Amino acid sequence: MAKIYLKTQFIITIFFFHTLTTIQSKSFSRNLSKKSLDFKKEKLTHLHFYFHDIVTARHPTAIKVASSPTTNTSTSFFDLLMMMDDPLTLTPEPGSKVVGRAQGIYASADLKEVGFLMVLNYCFTEGKYSGSTLSILGRNAALTSVREMPIVGGSGLFRFARGYAQAKTHSIDFKTRNAVVEYNVFILHY
Repeated sequence: MAKIYLKTQFIITIFFFHTLTTIQSKSFSRNLSKKSLDFKKEKLTHLHFYFHDIVTARHPTAIKVASSPTTNTSTSFFDLLMMMDDPLTLTPEPGSKVVGRAQGIYASADLKEVGFLMVLNYCFTEGKYSGSTLSILGRNAALTSVREMPIVGGSGLFRFARGYAQAKTHSIDFKTRNAVVEYNVFILHY
């Protein structure tokens, strides 16, 4: 009788541990240490480049994808939505070396002044950061001398990135709406 009792306890114990192990292995999350991901000391990187937003040209890099009939009469361009794939260059000249692309959207989201919601990725194509990206999500008060937008993430060498981008208009043609914007970007990353 004692042997049957021990066998039954053993089977129940095995069943319990098997059930517990099965439940744990189906979890969708787990805690990891920074060391297991080979994180070393966090770095601060400064990037400097120029953003060319070409709206009216033979080959535009930013196009209007939506707006209402009232947009033409609004001084803030409220509800204008633009899709962009703008070159990022080393200098403000149009023929300067391209180091990446600014890909995403900007939308006029302010009723009273020119204020854009910027949702974009800087996709780098040259040098050490080629293949890496930075993601921006923030407000761009375009007529302010210096604007600051948050870096909310990144990929490649910019995984776990956070920081900010400062934009300063280098030149703008109000007739064509083509602009060149100088960017200083400060990123904390591993």
